[in-house]
Amino acid sequence: MKAAVVRQAGQDPVYGDFPEAVAAPGDSRITVTAAAISNVARSRASGAHYSSSGEFPLVAGIDGVGRLDDGRRVYFALPHPPYGSMAERTVAPSTQCLPVPDELDDVMAAAIANPGLSSWAAFTERARLKAGETVLVNGATGMAGQLAVQIAKHLGAGKVIATGRNADTLRALTGVGADVTIQLTGDGEALERSVMAQFAEGVDVVIDYLWGESAERLLIAASRTGAEAVPIRFVQVGSVSGLEITLPSAVLRASAIEMMGSGIGSIALDRLVSLTGEVLRAAASRGFRIAVDPIPLSEVGEAWSKSDSASRTVLTLDSKGA
Repeated sequence: MKAAVVRQAGQDPVYGDFPEAVAAPGDSRITVTAAAISNVARSRASGAHYSSSGEFPLVAGIDGVGRLDDGRRVYFALPHPPYGSMAERTVAPSTQCLPVPDELDDVMAAAIANPGLSSWAAFTERARLKAGETVLVNGATGMAGQLAVQIAKHLGAGKVIATGRNADTLRALTGVGADVTIQLTGDGEALERSVMAQFAEGVDVVIDYLWGESAERLLIAASRTGAEAVPIRFVQVGSVSGLEITLPSAVLRASAIEMMGSGIGSIALDRLVSLTGEVLRAAASRGFRIAVDPIPLSEVGEAWSKSDSASRTVLTLDSKGA
């Protein structure tokens, strides 16, 4: 079958042939129609992600949309290695296959599921967001961050603060739920000054997609407001800006910050699957949307390195897998 094949760690996928996937008991075979290129998919394919199998060659992709042998349309997640979602067909545990609401087409469902899950899980399972609370999304101009703003409002946040580099996207976010926007300019001290006023007014939950310097500055600012100690649930979700931070120990002693992560491993897999179903149903009923760029699977080599800051790239397959 045709697939996006990664031959060795560190290599980009190429469009080529891969042995046909065979379903074992408890598995479902899926004829794939759409699979999104995400940061997690890139990282797992390179072998760098903490959940990577380390097995090569492999088919890239961690999730997608397709049809079971009986014709049912499903979203599926985490096919068995070395199979991935970017192939004509794949196999995944039947328990990790979910129905797709009729209101979502294949491309939009594939585009929204993973980035939407990142904040939905962080809000509901880790931060335990309560109605009326204030949320700060650090890195809100990426695909996952844009959905996080929409999802925060859907889940009842009273105020949403969005940070990001792209000024145009920040302005657009005011139309989908952002009450305050702060542009990340690279000036760490300016960021501290900008967010300190927000922390002084009260921030209950921070969802961080960036890590790196901006996360450092947010944490330092939260500890310097001089406000009465109110717990801030800081949930680390992504590391677009860096894998490590340097944090003075006094930041944690001088504040009521509760730090935690959200991802594969911090939440049980069966719960993550269930939460994805909630994301898809909410996307269908509330009209969550992000910009998507459908590209044929055969062009995976060109699409792989394309930035997804403006739109989510979704590889598509017709009935012949092209």
